[in-house]
Amino acid sequence: MYSEKVMDHFMHPRNVGEIENASGVGTVGNAKCGDIMKVYLQIEDGIIKDAKFKTFGCGAAVATSSMATELVIGKTIEEALKITNKSVAEALDGLPPVKMHCSLLAEESLHAALWDYAQKNNITIEGLKKPVEDVHDHDHDLEEDEEGIN
Repeated sequence: MYSEKVMDHFMHPRNVGEIENASGVGTVGNAKCGDIMKVYLQIEDGIIKDAKFKTFGCGAAVATSSMATELVIGKTIEEALKITNKSVAEALDGLPPVKMHCSLLAEESLHAALWDYAQKNNITIEGLKKPVEDVHDHDHDLEEDEEGIN
């Protein structure tokens, strides 16, 4: 059901924790399934130097949080904005269709942290939309086909 990468990131998650005085913090949840993700970003000179997360949820939620933080470290803000739920799922070698919402939570929590960074610094990040608190409101945005991403 789950790929080896999903299981590895669930059993040995990377970047768990908090960043004190983070440049940006984003929290999103999904009331439908109860998962909650909080992402912390440390941004210096437009580069994401560090990312941490805390997730309350299923194994897929932990794995997607872990992978999303791995994908974003070292990226520019513009590159980080291009990380989608689909790219997170693909980096994990796929997710079952019923768990694709976890990858959307990962994408949205990253974007929420970037939004927080932009608000704290009174800047506009082109292409960044105001985050939603409940990702269930955006389930129609899932980038998947009928069978999910495999």
